[in-house]
Amino acid sequence: MSTDDMSTDDAFYWDPFDPRFTADPYPTYRRLRDEAPLYYNEKHDFYALGRYEDVDRCLPDWQAFSSARGNILEFVKSGIEMPPGTLIFEDPEIHDIHRRLLVRVFTPRRIAELEPRVREFCARTLDPLVGRDRFDLIEAVATDMPMRVIGMLFGIPEADLPALRESADESLRTEAGGQMDVRGGAGLSNDMFGDYIDWRRENPSDDLMTMLMTAEFEDENGERRTLTRDEVLTYCTVVAGAGNETTGRLIGWIASVLAEHPDQRQEIVDDPSLVNNAVEEVLRYESPGPYIARYVNRDVEFHGRTVPEGSALMLVAAAANRDERRYPDPDRFDIHRKIGQHLAFGVGAHYCLGAALARLEGRLALEELLRRFPSWEVDWDGARLAQTSTVRGWETLPLVLR
Repeated sequence: MSTDDMSTDDAFYWDPFDPRFTADPYPTYRRLRDEAPLYYNEKHDFYALGRYEDVDRCLPDWQAFSSARGNILEFVKSGIEMPPGTLIFEDPEIHDIHRRLLVRVFTPRRIAELEPRVREFCARTLDPLVGRDRFDLIEAVATDMPMRVIGMLFGIPEADLPALRESADESLRTEAGGQMDVRGGAGLSNDMFGDYIDWRRENPSDDLMTMLMTAEFEDENGERRTLTRDEVLTYCTVVAGAGNETTGRLIGWIASVLAEHPDQRQEIVDDPSLVNNAVEEVLRYESPGPYIARYVNRDVEFHGRTVPEGSALMLVAAAANRDERRYPDPDRFDIHRKIGQHLAFGVGAHYCLGAALARLEGRLALEELLRRFPSWEVDWDGARLAQTSTVRGWETLPLVLR
């Protein structure tokens, strides 16, 4: 059954774990906004909001909509206790203490310093592909680039990054229709980082890992201290996981969306100054992280109904980013659109710390791709969407060059 069938003939239903919604969720999202602006899924016991105004209201309101039990539905529903330092799974004030440590790393200066190294990686990866009639962009670029950039931040040797990336990917991967296994806090720690932490302690450098181990801060108890080894391990795992999956998916969406809009792609070739806004429009049009979960701390009202305290709430950012109440003709891709504040990176205290880094990677990947391959099509029969309950994007994306 197609999503068009499900969104026109049947009683409204939406399920983030159901692979039938993966290929084209947007007709369903339209019905979510129009017919069920506050939706309740009985099967999985969660509420959902899809209008821009509602999602934009909830994201900054951490007092009512808490991240302390996680921002992924499976975590929120599990009730497991989050280890300290997870950052994206914390509320202020502890969140603010931990975030300030990472803000020191994700400075505009440090991000800018990465640009020549990231561009060099793109060139080194794409140059051998010149002259081919086709290649898989995910395999060639999108799978490797984000973790290599994380490796640059952490000071991890390139040879060790493939195994680290596979470990991070595996923690998020689910079977079709399945849920993430969060037992034991899966996805919140990665022992592979432990060896580097121990080595870095004896061999400090100018990198994120060294900074996390040596930075002094005042914790929630007023104690002046440095992070424990376990806290550093959690920080590294969270940064690597968050930065790897979504950025790789963004690069895939940039290529597939522009293949569907060749006239706009040609405009970017003719005027590279359009690259930045094109990346922003892709983020709005095909948000790699389509939904964000919250735990409801108190009864709240939406559209004349109550979401009870203790509920799990899904904020469907991908639906909000295509809300016609916010964007005229929202299902039209337009690199000239005046986008303003889209919700692909969230808003408020949990606004994505790595947003500037993701934008840098998306921009450089597009610039270097267009420099060598100004035109391509997608072999849609060979393209496959990844199945996870947290991100949406291409597992394979064969580009046919012409």
